[in-house]
Amino acid sequence: MSKASDAVREPLVDKNMAGSKPDQPWMVYLSTFVAVCGSFAFGSCAGYSSPAQAAIRNDLSLTIAEFSLFGSLLTFGAMIGAITSGPIADLVGRKGAMRVSSAFCVVGWLAIIFAKGVVALDLGRLATGYGMGAFSYVVPIFIAEIAPKTFRGALTTLNQILICTGVSVSFIIGTLVTWRVLALIGIIPCAASFLGLFFIPESPRWLAKVGRDTEFEAALRKLRGKKADISEEAAEIQDYIETLERLPKAKMLDLFQRRYIRSVLIAFGLMVFQQFGGINGICFYTSSIFEQAGFPTRLGMIIYAVLQVVITALNAPIVDRAGRKPLLLVSATGLVIGCLIAAVSFYLKVHDMAHEAVPVLAVVGIMVSNQIELNDLLAPKKLR
Repeated sequence: MSKASDAVREPLVDKNMAGSKPDQPWMVYLSTFVAVCGSFAFGSCAGYSSPAQAAIRNDLSLTIAEFSLFGSLLTFGAMIGAITSGPIADLVGRKGAMRVSSAFCVVGWLAIIFAKGVVALDLGRLATGYGMGAFSYVVPIFIAEIAPKTFRGALTTLNQILICTGVSVSFIIGTLVTWRVLALIGIIPCAASFLGLFFIPESPRWLAKVGRDTEFEAALRKLRGKKADISEEAAEIQDYIETLERLPKAKMLDLFQRRYIRSVLIAFGLMVFQQFGGINGICFYTSSIFEQAGFPTRLGMIIYAVLQVVITALNAPIVDRAGRKPLLLVSATGLVIGCLIAAVSFYLKVHDMAHEAVPVLAVVGIMVSNQIELNDLLAPKKLR
């Protein structure tokens, strides 16, 4: 055990406050709020293209191929952001990584707002995608590292809820304002995240990991309150960090070891099927789907937006009670049923059959498809 670890085991609380009532963890709530502004920004980016599609194509005279490229660049940028966000978060900290994410999103939105042609539009979309991908990694990590055990699960679920809320708000507001104004509104959560980071502490676990023990103690005390005894939690964090350091450094080839291969294949399969299930395509082009199905576009998008938030909020408390595997089976079944219903609706439309049923079937298909939540990562701790 290191000397720093031994030192941190001393009771880290003022003796005069030992019998006092613990402070409310308002700093944890504030820090979580600032972090989930990034989650909301993620949703705003994902939900932008659907309500803006018709207006952007008309104003900038884009072909369907050019707009399709614009839509898909978000996921390409997100892929790069997700890959690079881990090293960035380890190098400059969780707050630093969120600042980088916010900056990319702001620059991207500005490029879209002032775009006069397809190049600026695409570059802006790529930049917002990068920020979105980086947020997808660092926000849940930051929340999990600052939250107390007692309500860590509840706070981490806010990440997914705020992502869906961001998508839904974009859908609803996008039916009321122009595409440039919608992009301007998209800057708000990014700016809130960027500025809010100046008023919250860094992740204590990251500070302990990089050996900044004095700042680690100060950050933990700020999060738990001046009257809280943080000695036990501080010792636990130090022990966890030391355990990680003793483990052999994970390599890419470790993924293919016999003891890991089954978990890796399951996790990889879940992620692949989540993407190939088509939920992103439905999200990006909801307005087109409703329009082609003959259903009122604005009404359909508002219904979709509201139900998306409600379904996600209801899923959160069920996960820990029902378990991951049953919910994975239910969500995968729902996706299959939803895709089949949507496919049948468009088959009927193409063949001029049951016109009155087509819009209803299309809407039901989209809503059921939205149940998909194939998000579990089953990799061992060493390989995460």
